[in-house]
Amino acid sequence: MLEEGRPFGRARPAPRVIAVIPARGGSKGLPGKNLAEVGGVPLVARAVRAALAARRVDAVVVSTDDDGIADAARAAGAAVVRRPDDLAGDTATSESALMHALHSMAAHTGVRPEVLVFVQATSPFIDPATIDAAVERVLDGEQDVVFSAVQSHVFLWSDAPDGAVGVNHEASARPRRQDRAPEYAETGAFYVMRADGFAQAGHRFFGRVGIARVHPDHAIEIDDAADLARARLLAPSIDAATAPGPPVIDVDALVTDFDGVHTDDTAWVDTLGRESVRVSRSDGAGIARLRDAGLPVLILSREADPVVARRAEKLGVECLHGIHEKGEALADWASSRGIRLDRIAYVGNDRNDLPALELVGWPVAVRDAVPDVLAAARHVLDRTGGHGAVRELADLILTSRDLAARRDVDLEHATAR
Repeated sequence: MLEEGRPFGRARPAPRVIAVIPARGGSKGLPGKNLAEVGGVPLVARAVRAALAARRVDAVVVSTDDDGIADAARAAGAAVVRRPDDLAGDTATSESALMHALHSMAAHTGVRPEVLVFVQATSPFIDPATIDAAVERVLDGEQDVVFSAVQSHVFLWSDAPDGAVGVNHEASARPRRQDRAPEYAETGAFYVMRADGFAQAGHRFFGRVGIARVHPDHAIEIDDAADLARARLLAPSIDAATAPGPPVIDVDALVTDFDGVHTDDTAWVDTLGRESVRVSRSDGAGIARLRDAGLPVLILSREADPVVARRAEKLGVECLHGIHEKGEALADWASSRGIRLDRIAYVGNDRNDLPALELVGWPVAVRDAVPDVLAAARHVLDRTGGHGAVRELADLILTSRDLAARRDVDLEHATAR
């Protein structure tokens, strides 16, 4: 059963590349393994974050039978597929979980991806850039399957009854490292494959298979307590080196809630019952910069109090307030202005924002938003409502537009040459 989440907003184009993370609750070798923390983050959440950070991945789904894992996955930004008990036991294969997830998505959303990215939560150090490169190789038709592996020059032996036997070498010949062809050890971190090919073959290796080389430090796969301890020791240095930069929020319009976004969600009421709110001048400056850049801004609020319209008038932006069906109102506004929903950022803080968040390409939450909104967000701001959150988002949008403009100029110059 698919519990529909942010990655499957119906108004968006069908996802072309979907990442599925199988993460069952039972683990004999290391109980509770998928919720074990590395660098202060549960393993399943680390996998979700890595997949979401990959630019070529359109949606992320976690397949699980466990409530705790499902909660952590949603909080990290993934949708959840509830796995039946017969696919959650010790003998269940990863392939069965992947196939069930694909069937559930097709049945409940009509989504049939072109590329399936199988990500394992037990690999805590996944570089999103390596996923992107592997996806591009599959989309370009270079390979049908690309999997993560680390280069190895290890001499392998098997322990036979009559004595140890060399597996990948002759015991009588010990060639130098530089004279040996490299071999590759599968890391288990990710497998990128054509979804239709996987469905036909029923396993993850079919057709033309390619290798995505990963850094040796990223090749840890957690099977037991010793692996977990080693990953925790490495996490501070690896996470510091691979921490992602600010998100590139390249959009054509910004829509914001009012209470809890422009304000801290409190109000003063005088003896006559009149309300007043506190707003941030910093937010106003951010809105002014967006206006100067020609970016449409809309305040979309359920609050009917005139203070909302007065603040919008002061900011010089459009306003729709007293709105109970935010999703419908947002879709109508975007259609009337010819703006694609996937080119809109919406920032909210409470459950009445969810219908709008599910429609847009960039759902954003303020830091103190309710858990459901945090789970639905593609990006969570550092600042809270009424304390510069709108300014923070405005700066991200303008920086992203500058980057996009520079990329366009570079592309024109390259084409001219």
